[in-house]
Amino acid sequence: MAIKAGVARETAPGERRVALTPDSLEKLRAADVSVLVERGAGAGASFTDLEYADAGAKIVTTSVMYSQADVILRINRPSPSEARLLRDGQVVIGLLAPMLDPAAMAEMAGRGVRAVSLDAIPRTLSRAQSMDALSSQANVAGYKAVLMAADAFGRYFPLLTTPAGTAKPANVLVLGIGVAGLQAIATARRLGAQVRAYDVRPETREQAESLGAQFVTLRSVSNGSGQGGYARALTPEEQAAQQDELNDVIASQDVVITTAQVPGRKPPVLVSATAVEHMKPGSIIVDIAAGELGGNCELSVAGKVVATSNGVSIHAPTNVPATMPTGASLFYSRNISNLLLHFVENGELDFDFEDEITAATVITFNGRVVQAATGQLLQTANPGGAKA
Repeated sequence: MAIKAGVARETAPGERRVALTPDSLEKLRAADVSVLVERGAGAGASFTDLEYADAGAKIVTTSVMYSQADVILRINRPSPSEARLLRDGQVVIGLLAPMLDPAAMAEMAGRGVRAVSLDAIPRTLSRAQSMDALSSQANVAGYKAVLMAADAFGRYFPLLTTPAGTAKPANVLVLGIGVAGLQAIATARRLGAQVRAYDVRPETREQAESLGAQFVTLRSVSNGSGQGGYARALTPEEQAAQQDELNDVIASQDVVITTAQVPGRKPPVLVSATAVEHMKPGSIIVDIAAGELGGNCELSVAGKVVATSNGVSIHAPTNVPATMPTGASLFYSRNISNLLLHFVENGELDFDFEDEITAATVITFNGRVVQAATGQLLQTANPGGAKA
Protein backbone atom coordinates (compact mmCIF):
# COMPACT_ATOMS: atom_id res chain seq x y z
CA MET A 1 0.00 0.00 0.00
CA ALA A 2 1.44 3.38 -1.02
CA ILE A 3 2.61 5.86 1.59
CA LYS A 4 0.37 8.93 1.62
CA ALA A 5 2.11 12.29 2.04
CA GLY A 6 -0.01 15.33 2.82
CA VAL A 7 1.06 18.87 1.86
CA ALA A 8 -0.18 21.34 4.47
CA ARG A 9 -1.34 24.87 3.75
CA GLU A 10 0.79 27.17 5.90
CA THR A 11 -1.10 29.39 8.34
CA ALA A 12 1.69 31.38 10.01
CA PRO A 13 1.35 35.16 9.44
CA GLY A 14 3.24 36.25 6.33
CA GLU A 15 4.15 32.72 5.29
CA ARG A 16 3.67 32.25 1.54
CA ARG A 17 5.87 29.22 0.90
CA VAL A 18 4.65 25.67 0.39
CA ALA A 19 6.49 22.53 1.48
CA LEU A 20 6.14 20.58 -1.76
CA THR A 21 5.93 21.91 -5.32
CA PRO A 22 4.39 20.07 -8.31
CA ASP A 23 7.78 19.31 -9.88
CA SER A 24 8.70 17.01 -6.96
CA LEU A 25 5.71 14.71 -7.34
CA GLU A 26 7.15 12.52 -10.07
CA LYS A 27 10.08 11.45 -7.89
CA LEU A 28 7.77 10.64 -4.99
CA ARG A 29 5.37 8.64 -7.15
CA ALA A 30 8.33 6.59 -8.41
CA ALA A 31 8.96 5.57 -4.79
CA ASP A 32 5.30 4.59 -4.30
CA VAL A 33 4.44 7.76 -2.36
CA SER A 34 1.08 9.29 -3.24
CA VAL A 35 0.43 12.95 -2.46
CA LEU A 36 -2.58 14.68 -0.92
CA VAL A 37 -2.52 18.47 -1.18
CA GLU A 38 -4.58 20.61 1.16
CA ARG A 39 -6.74 22.87 -0.98
CA GLY A 40 -4.95 26.18 -1.69
CA ALA A 41 -1.66 25.04 -0.14
CA GLY A 42 0.46 26.40 -3.00
CA ALA A 43 -1.47 29.58 -3.74
CA GLY A 44 0.90 31.90 -1.88
CA ALA A 45 3.82 30.58 -3.93
CA SER A 46 1.86 30.77 -7.23
CA PHE A 47 1.24 27.02 -7.54
CA THR A 48 -2.40 26.26 -8.32
CA ASP A 49 -4.42 23.24 -7.27
CA LEU A 50 -4.76 22.41 -10.97
CA GLU A 51 -0.96 22.21 -11.33
CA TYR A 52 -0.80 19.76 -8.44
CA ALA A 53 -3.64 17.70 -9.86
CA ASP A 54 -1.99 17.61 -13.28
CA ALA A 55 1.21 16.38 -11.60
CA GLY A 56 -0.69 13.49 -10.00
CA ALA A 57 -1.70 14.83 -6.58
CA LYS A 58 -5.16 14.61 -5.04
CA ILE A 59 -6.61 17.93 -3.80
CA VAL A 60 -8.37 17.45 -0.45
CA THR A 61 -9.84 19.34 2.47
CA THR A 62 -7.90 20.00 5.67
CA SER A 63 -9.72 17.29 7.60
CA VAL A 64 -9.21 14.67 4.89
CA MET A 65 -5.50 15.44 4.61
CA TYR A 66 -4.88 15.11 8.35
CA SER A 67 -7.05 12.00 8.68
CA GLN A 68 -5.63 10.11 5.67
CA ALA A 69 -1.98 11.16 5.30
CA ASP A 70 0.76 9.01 6.83
CA VAL A 71 3.21 11.92 6.57
CA ILE A 72 2.47 15.66 6.81
CA LEU A 73 4.92 17.87 4.90
CA ARG A 74 5.08 21.51 5.96
CA ILE A 75 7.33 24.55 6.33
CA ASN A 76 6.69 25.66 9.91
CA ARG A 77 5.87 23.97 13.20
CA PRO A 78 2.13 23.19 13.42
CA SER A 79 0.01 25.74 15.26
CA PRO A 80 -1.76 24.49 18.41
CA SER A 81 -4.98 23.99 16.45
CA GLU A 82 -3.13 22.11 13.68
CA ALA A 83 -1.27 19.99 16.24
CA ARG A 84 -4.61 18.82 17.62
CA LEU A 85 -5.42 17.32 14.20
CA LEU A 86 -2.34 15.08 14.30
CA ARG A 87 -2.80 11.43 15.24
CA ASP A 88 -0.89 8.57 16.77
CA GLY A 89 1.75 7.17 14.40
CA GLN A 90 1.60 10.08 11.98
CA VAL A 91 4.88 11.64 10.80
CA VAL A 92 5.36 15.43 10.55
CA ILE A 93 8.33 16.79 8.60
CA GLY A 94 9.23 20.50 8.56
CA LEU A 95 11.40 23.25 10.01
CA LEU A 96 10.08 22.56 13.50
CA ALA A 97 12.68 24.55 15.51
CA PRO A 98 12.45 22.05 18.40
CA MET A 99 14.85 23.95 20.66
CA LEU A 100 12.63 27.04 20.55
CA ASP A 101 9.50 25.23 21.74
CA PRO A 102 10.24 22.04 23.71
CA ALA A 103 6.66 22.04 25.03
CA ALA A 104 5.29 21.69 21.49
CA MET A 105 7.62 18.75 20.88
CA ALA A 106 6.51 17.09 24.13
CA GLU A 107 2.88 17.57 23.13
CA MET A 108 3.47 15.93 19.75
CA ALA A 109 5.28 13.07 21.46
CA GLY A 110 2.32 12.68 23.79
CA ARG A 111 0.07 12.26 20.77
CA GLY A 112 2.35 9.56 19.38
CA VAL A 113 3.41 11.82 16.50
CA ARG A 114 6.82 11.26 14.93
CA ALA A 115 8.27 14.73 14.42
CA VAL A 116 11.16 15.17 11.99
CA SER A 117 12.93 18.52 11.74
CA LEU A 118 14.91 19.69 8.73
CA ASP A 119 16.74 22.28 10.80
CA ALA A 120 18.55 19.41 12.56
CA ILE A 121 20.12 18.09 9.33
CA PRO A 122 23.88 17.43 9.87
CA ARG A 123 25.19 20.24 7.67
CA THR A 124 28.73 18.87 7.46
CA LEU A 125 27.56 15.46 6.19
CA SER A 126 27.96 15.43 2.41
CA ARG A 127 25.11 13.01 1.70
CA ALA A 128 22.72 15.24 3.67
CA GLN A 129 23.40 18.37 1.61
CA SER A 130 20.47 17.75 -0.72
CA MET A 131 18.21 17.79 2.38
CA ASP A 132 19.71 20.91 3.95
CA ALA A 133 16.76 23.30 4.02
CA LEU A 134 18.53 25.77 6.30
CA SER A 135 21.15 26.31 3.61
CA SER A 136 18.70 26.53 0.72
CA GLN A 137 16.55 29.07 2.55
CA ALA A 138 19.60 31.01 3.75
CA ASN A 139 20.65 31.33 0.10
CA VAL A 140 17.33 33.01 -0.64
CA ALA A 141 17.62 35.22 2.45
CA GLY A 142 21.13 36.43 1.61
CA TYR A 143 20.11 37.34 -1.93
CA LYS A 144 16.90 39.10 -0.92
CA ALA A 145 18.54 40.99 1.97
CA VAL A 146 20.80 42.82 -0.47
CA LEU A 147 17.85 43.69 -2.70
CA MET A 148 16.02 45.04 0.34
CA ALA A 149 19.03 47.16 1.23
CA ALA A 150 19.43 48.44 -2.34
CA ASP A 151 15.74 49.33 -2.47
CA ALA A 152 15.98 51.30 0.80
CA PHE A 153 19.33 52.93 0.04
CA GLY A 154 19.05 56.47 -1.31
CA ARG A 155 21.97 56.14 -3.71
CA TYR A 156 23.36 53.74 -6.31
CA PHE A 157 25.18 50.54 -5.44
CA PRO A 158 27.55 50.58 -8.46
CA LEU A 159 30.03 53.16 -9.69
CA LEU A 160 27.99 55.12 -12.21
CA THR A 161 29.27 57.76 -14.62
CA THR A 162 26.67 59.97 -16.28
CA PRO A 163 26.59 63.40 -18.01
CA ALA A 164 25.39 64.73 -14.65
CA GLY A 165 28.43 63.43 -12.82
CA THR A 166 29.83 60.31 -11.20
CA ALA A 167 28.19 58.31 -8.42
CA LYS A 168 30.60 56.50 -6.10
CA PRO A 169 29.93 52.81 -5.40
CA ALA A 170 28.27 51.93 -2.11
CA ASN A 171 30.34 50.46 0.69
CA VAL A 172 28.65 47.25 1.88
CA LEU A 173 29.70 45.22 4.93
CA VAL A 174 28.47 41.64 5.35
CA LEU A 175 28.72 40.25 8.87
CA GLY A 176 28.63 36.46 9.01
CA ILE A 177 30.06 34.42 6.13
CA GLY A 178 27.80 31.40 6.07
CA VAL A 179 25.48 30.47 3.22
CA ALA A 180 23.42 33.66 3.58
CA GLY A 181 26.51 35.82 3.93
CA LEU A 182 28.20 34.37 0.87
CA GLN A 183 25.07 34.91 -1.21
CA ALA A 184 24.83 38.48 0.13
CA ILE A 185 28.45 39.11 -0.89
CA ALA A 186 27.88 37.72 -4.37
CA THR A 187 24.67 39.70 -4.87
CA ALA A 188 26.14 42.98 -3.63
CA ARG A 189 29.14 42.49 -5.91
CA ARG A 190 26.87 41.78 -8.88
CA LEU A 191 25.15 45.08 -8.13
CA GLY A 192 28.52 46.81 -8.25
CA ALA A 193 29.09 47.61 -4.58
CA GLN A 194 32.44 47.58 -2.82
CA VAL A 195 32.09 44.74 -0.33
CA ARG A 196 33.84 43.93 2.91
CA ALA A 197 33.01 40.86 4.99
CA TYR A 198 33.73 39.59 8.49
CA ASP A 199 33.38 36.29 10.33
CA VAL A 200 35.05 34.97 13.48
CA ARG A 201 35.95 31.78 11.59
CA PRO A 202 39.22 32.39 9.73
CA GLU A 203 38.52 29.58 7.25
CA THR A 204 35.79 31.77 5.70
CA ARG A 205 38.33 34.31 4.47
CA GLU A 206 39.14 32.43 1.27
CA GLN A 207 35.44 31.97 0.50
CA ALA A 208 34.71 35.69 0.92
CA GLU A 209 37.71 36.77 -1.13
CA SER A 210 36.84 34.33 -3.92
CA LEU A 211 33.60 36.30 -4.38
CA GLY A 212 35.38 39.64 -4.52
CA ALA A 213 34.99 40.83 -0.93
CA GLN A 214 37.74 42.27 1.24
CA PHE A 215 38.00 40.22 4.43
CA VAL A 216 38.02 42.21 7.66
CA THR A 217 40.63 40.95 10.12
CA LEU A 218 40.25 41.79 13.81
CA ARG A 219 42.98 41.43 16.41
CA SER A 220 40.49 40.65 19.21
CA VAL A 221 39.33 37.20 18.00
CA SER A 222 41.88 35.08 16.21
CA ASN A 223 39.73 31.95 15.82
CA GLY A 224 36.04 31.59 16.64
CA SER A 225 35.40 28.31 14.82
CA GLY A 226 33.12 25.82 16.56
CA GLN A 227 31.52 22.48 15.76
CA GLY A 228 29.28 21.55 12.86
CA GLY A 229 30.45 24.43 10.69
CA TYR A 230 29.12 27.05 13.11
CA ALA A 231 31.02 29.64 15.14
CA ARG A 232 31.64 28.98 18.81
CA ALA A 233 30.24 31.22 21.52
CA LEU A 234 32.75 33.97 22.33
CA THR A 235 33.72 34.81 25.89
CA PRO A 236 32.42 38.13 27.29
CA GLU A 237 35.94 39.53 27.01
CA GLU A 238 36.22 38.49 23.36
CA GLN A 239 32.78 39.94 22.61
CA ALA A 240 33.68 43.31 24.12
CA ALA A 241 36.99 43.51 22.27
CA GLN A 242 35.35 42.39 19.02
CA GLN A 243 32.67 45.05 19.41
CA ASP A 244 35.21 47.83 19.90
CA GLU A 245 37.05 46.92 16.71
CA LEU A 246 33.89 46.39 14.68
CA ASN A 247 32.50 49.79 15.69
CA ASP A 248 35.21 51.55 13.69
CA VAL A 249 34.63 49.34 10.64
CA ILE A 250 30.83 49.74 10.72
CA ALA A 251 30.98 53.53 11.00
CA SER A 252 32.45 53.85 7.50
CA GLN A 253 29.82 51.68 5.77
CA ASP A 254 26.79 52.72 3.74
CA VAL A 255 25.07 49.34 4.10
CA VAL A 256 25.49 46.56 6.67
CA ILE A 257 23.97 43.11 6.12
CA THR A 258 24.02 40.87 9.21
CA THR A 259 23.52 37.11 8.91
CA ALA A 260 25.20 35.50 11.94
CA GLN A 261 22.99 32.99 13.73
CA VAL A 262 22.94 29.44 15.10
CA PRO A 263 19.60 27.55 15.33
CA GLY A 264 18.19 27.56 18.85
CA ARG A 265 20.68 30.09 20.22
CA LYS A 266 20.56 33.84 20.70
CA PRO A 267 22.32 35.54 17.76
CA PRO A 268 25.51 37.43 18.65
CA VAL A 269 25.25 41.21 18.80
CA LEU A 270 27.68 42.50 16.17
CA VAL A 271 26.28 45.99 15.57
CA SER A 272 26.04 47.87 18.86
CA ALA A 273 23.99 50.99 19.55
CA THR A 274 27.29 52.85 19.68
CA ALA A 275 28.21 51.65 16.20
CA VAL A 276 24.84 52.79 14.85
CA GLU A 277 25.33 56.23 16.41
CA HIS A 278 28.51 56.72 14.39
CA MET A 279 27.05 55.65 11.03
CA LYS A 280 26.28 58.27 8.38
CA PRO A 281 22.73 59.54 7.80
CA GLY A 282 21.08 57.47 5.08
CA SER A 283 22.96 54.29 6.02
CA ILE A 284 21.03 51.03 5.94
CA ILE A 285 21.23 47.96 8.19
CA VAL A 286 19.42 44.75 7.17
CA ASP A 287 19.47 42.27 10.06
CA ILE A 288 18.25 38.90 8.74
CA ALA A 289 19.29 37.19 11.99
CA ALA A 290 16.50 39.02 13.83
CA GLY A 291 13.83 36.87 15.46
CA GLU A 292 12.28 35.96 18.79
CA LEU A 293 15.73 35.47 20.36
CA GLY A 294 17.07 38.85 19.17
CA GLY A 295 19.28 39.86 16.27
CA ASN A 296 22.80 40.89 15.29
CA CYS A 297 22.01 44.58 15.72
CA GLU A 298 21.38 45.81 19.25
CA LEU A 299 18.63 48.17 18.05
CA SER A 300 16.78 45.71 15.79
CA VAL A 301 13.09 45.16 16.41
CA ALA A 302 11.97 41.90 14.80
CA GLY A 303 9.58 42.49 11.93
CA LYS A 304 9.99 46.27 12.04
CA VAL A 305 11.97 49.08 10.42
CA VAL A 306 13.59 51.35 12.98
CA ALA A 307 14.58 54.89 11.98
CA THR A 308 17.23 56.25 14.34
CA SER A 309 17.65 59.89 15.36
CA ASN A 310 20.86 60.13 13.29
CA GLY A 311 19.17 58.96 10.07
CA VAL A 312 20.08 55.26 10.02
CA SER A 313 17.41 52.79 8.89
CA ILE A 314 17.45 49.36 10.58
CA HIS A 315 15.44 46.65 8.82
CA ALA A 316 14.77 43.41 10.73
CA PRO A 317 12.68 41.12 8.51
CA THR A 318 11.79 37.87 10.29
CA ASN A 319 11.03 35.52 7.40
CA VAL A 320 12.94 36.68 4.36
CA PRO A 321 12.54 33.48 2.29
CA ALA A 322 8.76 33.91 2.45
CA THR A 323 9.11 37.19 0.55
CA MET A 324 10.40 35.18 -2.43
CA PRO A 325 7.97 32.28 -2.06
CA THR A 326 8.17 30.59 -5.45
CA GLY A 327 11.95 30.28 -5.59
CA ALA A 328 12.22 29.43 -1.89
CA SER A 329 9.51 26.75 -2.19
CA LEU A 330 11.19 25.10 -5.17
CA PHE A 331 14.41 24.71 -3.17
CA TYR A 332 12.62 23.58 -0.01
CA SER A 333 10.53 21.05 -1.91
CA ARG A 334 13.66 19.28 -3.11
CA ASN A 335 15.06 19.27 0.42
CA ILE A 336 11.97 17.84 2.08
CA SER A 337 11.26 15.27 -0.62
CA ASN A 338 14.85 14.00 -0.40
CA LEU A 339 14.53 13.65 3.37
CA LEU A 340 11.18 11.88 3.07
CA LEU A 341 12.62 9.43 0.56
CA HIS A 342 15.52 8.80 2.95
CA PHE A 343 12.96 7.18 5.28
CA VAL A 344 11.21 5.13 2.57
CA GLU A 345 12.30 1.51 2.24
CA ASN A 346 10.38 -0.97 0.05
CA GLY A 347 7.26 1.16 0.09
CA GLU A 348 7.24 1.64 3.87
CA LEU A 349 8.57 4.20 6.33
CA ASP A 350 11.68 2.95 8.09
CA PHE A 351 13.51 4.87 10.85
CA ASP A 352 16.99 3.47 11.43
CA PHE A 353 18.58 5.29 14.36
CA GLU A 354 21.98 3.86 13.47
CA ASP A 355 21.88 6.25 10.51
CA GLU A 356 23.30 9.72 11.22
CA ILE A 357 20.59 11.60 9.33
CA THR A 358 17.78 9.75 11.08
CA ALA A 359 19.38 10.11 14.51
CA ALA A 360 19.84 13.84 14.00
CA THR A 361 16.47 14.78 12.52
CA VAL A 362 13.90 12.63 14.35
CA ILE A 363 12.79 14.68 17.36
CA THR A 364 9.89 12.61 18.69
CA PHE A 365 9.40 8.89 18.24
CA ASN A 366 6.94 6.37 19.69
CA GLY A 367 5.69 8.66 22.44
CA ARG A 368 9.03 10.11 23.48
CA VAL A 369 11.14 13.17 22.77
CA VAL A 370 14.52 12.00 21.50
CA GLN A 371 17.84 13.79 21.54
CA ALA A 372 18.39 15.12 18.04
CA ALA A 373 22.14 14.55 18.05
CA THR A 374 22.23 10.92 19.18
CA GLY A 375 18.74 9.46 19.10
CA GLN A 376 18.94 8.71 22.85
CA LEU A 377 15.70 9.08 24.75
CA LEU A 378 15.51 12.28 26.79
CA GLN A 379 12.06 12.22 28.29
CA THR A 380 8.83 10.27 28.20
CA ALA A 381 5.76 12.20 27.20
CA ASN A 382 2.22 11.49 28.38
CA PRO A 383 2.03 7.69 28.10
CA GLY A 384 -1.66 7.90 27.36
CA GLY A 385 -0.88 8.95 23.81
CA ALA A 386 2.25 6.91 23.29
CA LYS A 387 2.57 3.89 21.06
CA ALA A 388 3.69 0.65 22.60
